[in-house]
Amino acid sequence: MAGPTRAIALRPRSTAALALVSLAGLLAFLWPLFATAGSRLGQHADAPLLFALLLPLLMAVVLFEISEGGLDVKAVAMLGVLSAVGAALRPLGAGTAGLETVFFLLVLGGRVFGPAFGFVLGSTTLFASALITGGVGPWLPYQMLGAAWVGLGAGLLPAVRPRWELVLLAAYGAVAGLLYGVALNFSFWPFASGLQSDVSFVAGAAPWENLRRFGVFSLATSVWWDLGRAVTNVVLIAVTGRAVLGTLRRASRRAAFDTEAAFDQAHPEVDGDQATDTVLERVEEGAPRHTLHG
Repeated sequence: MAGPTRAIALRPRSTAALALVSLAGLLAFLWPLFATAGSRLGQHADAPLLFALLLPLLMAVVLFEISEGGLDVKAVAMLGVLSAVGAALRPLGAGTAGLETVFFLLVLGGRVFGPAFGFVLGSTTLFASALITGGVGPWLPYQMLGAAWVGLGAGLLPAVRPRWELVLLAAYGAVAGLLYGVALNFSFWPFASGLQSDVSFVAGAAPWENLRRFGVFSLATSVWWDLGRAVTNVVLIAVTGRAVLGTLRRASRRAAFDTEAAFDQAHPEVDGDQATDTVLERVEEGAPRHTLHG
């Protein structure tokens, strides 16, 4: 059965930080459902800026906790390569009609290297892409967190038989593409409709009423873009998934993320000086370096 490699270890503190920032992220997206009419959020004059400033700080804490003892040079190198590839792929679709060409890579990367790697990959890829395309703004933290959740969820998928893996990943890519669009809609819906209408946010209304209004808003404005993103994910995973998964898994085996370095104790009776002399003698005799024992 195929499952993820833990390229970045999730320790108790980093797991707790990840859970807390996810809860804060849900609040950042879903606050319109719970804001009262007289609250500062209900007036929603500076709500997006407040959360846009808060989310990067919280995500920085998570990245620090994840990297503390769990992020080695090999993981950093792999993260840099995949983030650069994702940042280069994203402008190819540019979101036109929902054609997002980056999320399939987050799904495949999270699947191979694990949930913590997927979370970091999603956030760094969207950040790098925004720097390249000039897409930096109050919406960027929401995009980064949404993409981070996509990579995280891919790493948490269960192990399945190889013949079913692409089916599982394609189905997840479709669902993740739809939910990403819904989450991003929540981030700007209270400010997008302008005039009072059946799709407008109403501060202090019952959560189910605002949820109904949001559903109508999403169906009227973005459902085709979200479906386009879902279909793009399915197609790209189906077409490139086997080759990309194979390449990433070969890189993972070579990097040996799950293997701890250890000294060979085959000859414990040999002291340091004798070991050095033995190594030098065997090098002079032409023995391969990787077979030398200390």
